[in-house]
Amino acid sequence: MERPGFTASLVAGGVAGVAVDLILFPLDTIKTRLQSPQGFNKAGGFRGIYAGVPSAAIGSFPNAAAFFITYEYVKWFLHTDSSSYLMPVKHMLAASAGEVVACLIRVPSEVVKQRAQVSASSRTFQIFSNILYTEGIQGLYRGYKSTVLREIPFSLVQFPMWESLKALWSWRQDHVVDCWQSAVCGAFAGGFAAAVTTPLDVAKTRIMLAKAGSSTASGNVLSALHGVWRTQGLSGLFAGVFPRTAAISLGGFIFLGAYEQTRSLLLELGRASP
Repeated sequence: MERPGFTASLVAGGVAGVAVDLILFPLDTIKTRLQSPQGFNKAGGFRGIYAGVPSAAIGSFPNAAAFFITYEYVKWFLHTDSSSYLMPVKHMLAASAGEVVACLIRVPSEVVKQRAQVSASSRTFQIFSNILYTEGIQGLYRGYKSTVLREIPFSLVQFPMWESLKALWSWRQDHVVDCWQSAVCGAFAGGFAAAVTTPLDVAKTRIMLAKAGSSTASGNVLSALHGVWRTQGLSGLFAGVFPRTAAISLGGFIFLGAYEQTRSLLLELGRASP
């Protein structure tokens, strides 16, 4: 891929990230409160569903941009023939690398956002300052491992499925998919990936919301999952599955559709300029 392609991926990824995070923020708040150990109503219920939106707004662009620039670079670096059976493996490796890099930006934003979502009376900057004062930088990265362990399986399902659905649709109609078709493929892939990885999302939420110094706050994903299973069973492990699946299906449509549309536009502008 030429250098302009990387620039287009970076900008398009950032634009898509901001669009999806701001549009779907209320659903994300409801999902977080359903997964909160204090329960949905005590966490805020349907009140203040935009609590924490400044943290999401600040982190969205660099987070999504970092993911897509890494994703496209690794795909280019691992260039294989489009008919190769290794193509899904390439997409899995590219998506995994993208998540590891993006989570360096996403996790601090997510920690602040989720604490604001279950404490709507506190300001985002106040929560950020309190984390730094009481826990230091490591407090902002609490849940990094659990987030990566959630995002990598998610991406291992979503991105190969997205790419495969696009390839199948392209083959059936004998030309490359349009941006809206890519968005539809993204909705199916994202919704399926969201549903099957919900227990990992529950573990991540519990770790990020746990009191500092508690055993859950240590970041052990298996321990967090076991604790939820012991106290709430299967329903606890899949808490918030419906808003999560709905949000990510719609998010996949907006995110991957906006990404393809913006990237195509930027590449056309790049070719048109002298």
